[in-house]
This record gives sequence, C-alpha cells and structure tokens, in this order.
Amino acid sequence: MINSHQRAFKEESEKKNVDLGRRPDWLKVRLPHGENFTDVKNLMRTNKLNTVCEEARCPNLGECWNRRTATFMILGDTCTRSCGFCNIKVGLPTELDLDEPRRVADAVEKLNLKHVVITSVNRDELKDGGASIFAETVKLIRSSMPETTIEILIPDFKGEETAFEIILKNPPDILNHNLETVKNLYHAVRPQAKYERSLELINWFHQKGLKTKSGIMVGIGEKTEEVVELMKDLVSKGCDFLTIGQYLQPTKQHLPVDRFVTLDEFRFFKEEGLKFGFKIVESSPLVRSSYHADEQAKILIND
Repeated sequence: MINSHQRAFKEESEKKNVDLGRRPDWLKVRLPHGENFTDVKNLMRTNKLNTVCEEARCPNLGECWNRRTATFMILGDTCTRSCGFCNIKVGLPTELDLDEPRRVADAVEKLNLKHVVITSVNRDELKDGGASIFAETVKLIRSSMPETTIEILIPDFKGEETAFEIILKNPPDILNHNLETVKNLYHAVRPQAKYERSLELINWFHQKGLKTKSGIMVGIGEKTEEVVELMKDLVSKGCDFLTIGQYLQPTKQHLPVDRFVTLDEFRFFKEEGLKFGFKIVESSPLVRSSYHADEQAKILIND
C-alpha cells in the first residue's frame, strides 16, 4: 500500500536504473538457527506475542535471539500508517489486546532479560495511540523484574501531550523515537509523520529528564549534508543516542535502495555525531534501533 508521493518517489528512483550489483560482504548474515533461537521463537509463539525482529525482517534476528534478546512489538501486528520502508502489515486494527502487557512481562521474566526493548505499531485510531498499553507493560515488567532496564521505542502519538503524560506515569529507562530519515524524504518515507513533530517529542521527554534515543536509515536517497543537519537537529533537542544503519528493501513493493553506504561513510557519521554532542552513536550497515541495545543501555543509563 503506497501513496502518490511514494509511487512518484519510487518511479523516479527506478528511472535512474542504478545497478547496485551484489550486496557487499558486510551486509551478508547467516540464516537464524541454534538452540537459543528456537527457545525464544517457541516462547513468543506460546505467549502469542509479536516481535519487530520478525515483522520487519531484521537481518540481526538470528544473532539477537541466540543471545536471548528480542524487541517485543505490542498493540498487535497491524499498523495504521503506510511508511515506504516498513514491512509490517498495514490496515485498520480490529481489537485491542488488554492482556498483552501481562504476556510480555511473563516472557521477559522467563527469558530473564537484563534489558528489554518494547516497540509497537501505530494505532492512530485509538484516543491515546496505545500509550496506556505501553505504560501498563512497563509497570508489569518493573513489578516482576525490578532490576531489568527498559527501553521503549514509541510512535509519535500524533504529537498529543496527553499520551506523553501517560507514558511518563510509568517511565522507561530509555525513551526511543526514530526519525527514520532526513526531513526532505518524509513525504515518501514517512508520509503520515512530521519531522518537526518527532523532534519535539524527543525534546519533550528530554525536558522531563529521560534518556532519549533516535535512529535513521541511510541509502534510501538522502544526501550526506542532510544527515549532518539531522544530527544537529537531534542534538539541539536533547537526543543522547543515535543509531544509523543501511536501508534494505523488504519487498519490491517498498521504496528501492538508493545505494549501499560504505564503511568509511558510516565511520564519518559516527565521528561527526560524537563531535556534535551525542553520548553514543552506533553507525554501521547492520545497525538497527535495538541492535545491542542492552550493551549500550549500560553506558547511557550510568552516564
């Protein structure tokens, strides 16, 4: 499901007829396997839980699950927005699972996680955008696993401060909200989102004292100078932690890959980001928003 802006962007990109050739070696990953991978997968199915690892076809799924870590995706498996990069199902959700927070907390306890990441689909049809389910999930994890650090990767809740206030009633250790791409590409990459609205969300939680984090993809049509400006914008709003990874087209119906970003470019982004004032910058091809989040959380939370 793509809109007119995305269709035009996709057609214009395809006119360039850029032959990217074979994927570079640094983008090749092994197929998921192993005992821990199977255990985590079985636990997710038993508890009837969704993970962004599976829904978004994350290339790090095998590595993370074998480390017994996963990013839980709450509020169902159907998103009300049609982002041009995302492989999660788009449509109008039919129900709200009020028991989901309990099952997530149960899975966190069974996996004995030291750090957990909770994300969600967008639920724009809900008055609070699903903020109350986030808050209840955090509350139950805190109750059963008080030593576990919690990171939540939230949607923008259409910029409604009432939803932000609900999140703050049971605050996470790290508040993550991804910009995903540079301002100039929002019409195609995140058509129902607003660049400035996402920046203000990060600033709102920063002002409340939370550690903040964001992430973007590169190789989807952005220019280097636009990434630099985005980093400056995030730092000015109090963002502590930035992740940067290579965009990979999940299906031919999604926006095409513009280029494979080189390892030198990823190093440049990291060096520039640290100069601007980020406390942590994770920048490499396979980096995703929650990749090695447990290791980075120790640094950020204890800072």
